Amino acid sequence: MFCANAVCAQHTFTVKVTNPSSTHRTEPVVITLDSYGEVKSALVTTVGNNDVPYQLDDLDLDEKADELCFMPDLQPKETREYTINLYADGEPRKYEPKVYAEMLMRNDKVKEKNKHDNFVSSLTVRGDCANSYNLLHHHGVDFESELNGIRIYFDKRQTIDLYGKFKYRLELKDTQFYTSDEQKKQGYGDDVLWVGNTFGLGAFRGWNGQEPTMIDPVKNRTQRVIAYGPLRTIVEVIDQGWIADPSKPAINMTIRYTQYAYHRDTDVDITFNRNVDDYRFSTGIINVKGSEEFTDKHGLRACWGTDYPSTDTLKWKPETVGLAVLIPQKHIISEEPANKDNYAFVVGTQGKAMSYKITYCSANEEEGMHSAKEWFNYLKQWRKEAEKPFVVKAVR
Repeated sequence: MFCANAVCAQHTFTVKVTNPSSTHRTEPVVITLDSYGEVKSALVTTVGNNDVPYQLDDLDLDEKADELCFMPDLQPKETREYTINLYADGEPRKYEPKVYAEMLMRNDKVKEKNKHDNFVSSLTVRGDCANSYNLLHHHGVDFESELNGIRIYFDKRQTIDLYGKFKYRLELKDTQFYTSDEQKKQGYGDDVLWVGNTFGLGAFRGWNGQEPTMIDPVKNRTQRVIAYGPLRTIVEVIDQGWIADPSKPAINMTIRYTQYAYHRDTDVDITFNRNVDDYRFSTGIINVKGSEEFTDKHGLRACWGTDYPSTDTLKWKPETVGLAVLIPQKHIISEEPANKDNYAFVVGTQGKAMSYKITYCSANEEEGMHSAKEWFNYLKQWRKEAEKPFVVKAVR
C-alpha cells in the first residue's frame, strides 16, 4: 500500500493516458469513485512524483465524492502514467482556480453593479413566478474559464449569453458581467452578444413542428451550482413539470453545463425523468446580423458576425463573435434553413438523455481568432479533437 506523509491511501492505482491526436492538448480525465468507498481527499502524481492538480466532485449533493477529475497536458501522441491515491480522510488539496462560477441574489444596498454579495448556490421558483429574470444579479448563474464567460438567463428562454475577453484570465468575480468604465480601461472584457428570444449560443428548447418553443409552462424551475472548481465548474438548470408537448405527459428535465479549465468549449448534458424518444426538441445558434454561416451538414454549425450587444447603441459598440454548436449525428432529426433569428436543428433523444457541445470566440481576444476563415478552420480541428478524447487505460 502506498503511503504519503505517513497517511496510507485507501486505494492506489495507476492509469496510462494517451493523446491520440496530432496536436498539443489539455483534456479532462474523470474517474468514477463508486467502487472506492468514501473518498475525502486524494493525491495525483506523474513522473518524478510531481503533484498534479485534481478536483473531487459530489454530483448528487449527498456529501460523498462521486468523481475525481484531473487535466493531463500532453504533446501530440504522448502517453503518460498517473498514479492516483484516494484517502478516506483529510481535505482536498488547494490549487490555483482555473475556472469560476457564481450565483447572486440582487442586493438593493449595493450601488455598484459589480459589487453584489448575496451569494447563493441554488434557487428554485414556481412556474408562475412573475419575474424570475430579475431575481438573480446578472439574470442567472454565470461561469467561466480563462477563455470564455457565460451566463444563463433564469426564465423560460434559458438563453446562453456571452462575455468576451481581451486577455485570457478569470474576470467574472471582479466584473460580475457588468464591467465598469475603470475596469474597461484596465482591459477587462464585457457582454458581447444580443440574444433576445433567440438560441444565443446553443440554448435547448422545445419544437412545435414549425419553430422553437420556450421552456414553458413548468411547475418549478431551478438553477444551481454543483461544482466551483478549480478545474471544472458544473451548473444545472432544472425544469420540473415542463409541458413540452401539450399532447404528451409533462416531463422533468435537467440540463448540466460543464466548463473545463483551459477550454473555450462547454459540455451540455441533458437528462429526463422518462423516455422522450417521441418528443421533438430544438437547439442551435443565433443568426447574428449579417453573419456568415458554416455547416458541415453533420452536426457542426457555426457563424461569424457583428452586432450591437444591447439596444442601447449609444453606450455599446458593435461586437464581432464566432459561435458554434456540435451535435452528435444520432440526435439530429433535421437541420433547419436559417431564418432571421436562428440557425436551428430539430433534435431528439435516444431514451432519456442527449449531449452536445457549444463554443464561441470574441474578436476582441488579443491571442484569438479575428476572421470567419480563422474561426471556421479552428472549428474543423475542434470537431476532430472532440471526437478523439484522451485514451485512459488502467495499468495492472
